Amino acid sequence: MEYLQLGNSNIQVSRICLGCMSFGDPASKMHAWTLNPDESEAIIKHALDLGINFIDTANTYSAGTSEEYLGRAIKKNIPREKVVLATKVYFNEGHLSKAAIETEINGSLKRLGTDYIDLYIIHRFDYTTPIEETMEALHNLVKAGKVRALGASAMYGYQFHNMQLTAIENGWTPFVSMQNHYNLLYREDERELIPICRQFNVSLTPYSPLAAGRLARLAWQTNTLRSKTDQVAIAKYDSTQKTDTNIVQRVNELAEKYGVTMTQIALAWQFAKGITSPIIGATKTEYLDDAAGSLKVSLSKEDITYLEEQYIPHRIVGAI
Repeated sequence: MEYLQLGNSNIQVSRICLGCMSFGDPASKMHAWTLNPDESEAIIKHALDLGINFIDTANTYSAGTSEEYLGRAIKKNIPREKVVLATKVYFNEGHLSKAAIETEINGSLKRLGTDYIDLYIIHRFDYTTPIEETMEALHNLVKAGKVRALGASAMYGYQFHNMQLTAIENGWTPFVSMQNHYNLLYREDERELIPICRQFNVSLTPYSPLAAGRLARLAWQTNTLRSKTDQVAIAKYDSTQKTDTNIVQRVNELAEKYGVTMTQIALAWQFAKGITSPIIGATKTEYLDDAAGSLKVSLSKEDITYLEEQYIPHRIVGAI
């Protein structure tokens, strides 16, 4: 495993991040395909064995049970200080108000069974709360020792720019990471958000780097429970299937050319674009092995052009 510094923080993260949306009680009604505590722990333990120290969850994943499963698995398998835990706030009552942030951080700490979060991420931009209120409340969590660093997730470039400037101008803690929607089938953030992140030395840790599996196989759909029931992924990708399958075909061609998997080509492209740590949500241990193998794959400039040249503009998906 390889490691990089997370933005301007002193936190070192693995080049692969384990995403925990696949863990949690399906009775929560969020997803029908989530794993139970023992299955979740097996995935987490395998990730740790691979050297993955960066693990991402959220307060609302499976009604908080994702955080609970993760917290138990960490306590049983590795010293707390050896892992970088990230969780989120926004999809809750009050969104990013001062009161909501104070309430939600305490709930996450309790569910995770820890007294601090390494990376606390705002899950979206909040149109209902003044930026100053949000950034000061987040800064106070850092001052209190409940949070080590701050991150943001999918939003428009101008929104992230305004939040970052607000923090800097007031002497508050700025963001060190951006978890945005980015993959070979969705590159809209290359227009503004990603350049703004580069300007502030903010690390990119994109979600859905494999487009919910569509970059990991030739078949657009499969018979898995997730493929059949994941309405979020269907809404993200299926409307552009006709044009995007051309890109999937090219991923497969390069995979065959180099004798690697499609997953490894898709992730190697991310690394070539300067991504720090793509988030991999795995329901099987071999998916993590596959992802880790991408660090050994190097693409030429010609390969990158070949993968990218079929892309056409997409509607915005992620930013609210």
